[in-house]
Amino acid sequence: MITRLRGQLVDKTPPQIVIDVNGVGYEVDVSMHTFYALPALGEMVQLYTQLIVREDAHLLFGFAQAEERATFRQLLKVSGIGAKTALGILSALSPDELAAAVAAEDVKKLSSAPSVGKKTAERMILELRGKLVSGSLNADLLTPTVDKSDDIVSTLLALGYNEKECRAAVKGLPSDLDVGDGVKWALKNLMR
Repeated sequence: MITRLRGQLVDKTPPQIVIDVNGVGYEVDVSMHTFYALPALGEMVQLYTQLIVREDAHLLFGFAQAEERATFRQLLKVSGIGAKTALGILSALSPDELAAAVAAEDVKKLSSAPSVGKKTAERMILELRGKLVSGSLNADLLTPTVDKSDDIVSTLLALGYNEKECRAAVKGLPSDLDVGDGVKWALKNLMR
């Protein structure tokens, strides 16, 4: 089991990154919360990881905080939620927001995440109640990026939203936001 990686960040293309660990490049899928907490290319990074072994692939998922990985693991235990869906949920909702939505039985907020319908949201509430870890991501690692609505739309498309939803979500986007904050802002618009 690969539980943690520490190395040089050599590529960032949402939702995947590549970490060079002593000459070996590891391709890691990360949530958008973790993606925007990453340092600049060439910098050292440490991620908590979860290895998923399938018949056709070995997939590595990375998280800035152990709490986010613990939430990911809990999401995988919910019937009907796979690794990609769990990563999409954690891109739309932070672990704290997810825990609050489950505790409040907020089906609407949970079903606003990509690939989560009403029945899946209800199943999440039933199966996750009292099991989610509370804790917030380390914001001091946040790296500002260039403000571009096309980058925000591309990120939302990678999360599973359609083009029309993405374009509507970025309308009225404040010009002073970087891409990370712009994605968060757009995701909040999509949850309404």
